[in-house]
Amino acid sequence: MQPYVLEHTDFMPFVDTPLHVAAAAEHASFATEIMRLKPSSVWKLNQCGLSPMHLALQNKHYRMVCRFVDINKDLVRVKGREGLTPLHIATQTGRTDLVAKFLSACPGSIEDVTVRSETALHIAVKYDQFKALEVLVGWLQRNCQRLAEDREKRVLNWQDEVGNTALHLSVLKGFPQS
Repeated sequence: MQPYVLEHTDFMPFVDTPLHVAAAAEHASFATEIMRLKPSSVWKLNQCGLSPMHLALQNKHYRMVCRFVDINKDLVRVKGREGLTPLHIATQTGRTDLVAKFLSACPGSIEDVTVRSETALHIAVKYDQFKALEVLVGWLQRNCQRLAEDREKRVLNWQDEVGNTALHLSVLKGFPQS
């Protein structure tokens, strides 16, 4: 056993830290203790470009994901491989409960984009997640006045790397109109 293993992880980019291992194995109390002792470990990406939060999502450890967000709401915005955030992944997989939790915890995450300049709305359309799209648009409509008047317009009109907005994509894919 190496007593200073947490100290050495700062100098090793793209490795599985003890927090990565705990997140993947759903060892919540151990993960919580690591986060307390070494807060910077939550932002580390492993060799696959995944943070501990991404690993917990990937392994469907949703209670652990919620615990991570309760400890540090900004984890909703950690960018992994291809610039995907936990909000993007929850949207992609249709986890509307997590989409709502992430938006409630970290409202600014609605503006995060991938390396292809896609918002969570683009992701919802791209992966045929109509319910997730409804949650995202509904959240924008309810919260634009409280947060910023132009946020709704900015997000709805955001263009991906080829110039498509989420509305363009939904028309191209034949998404139902509501």
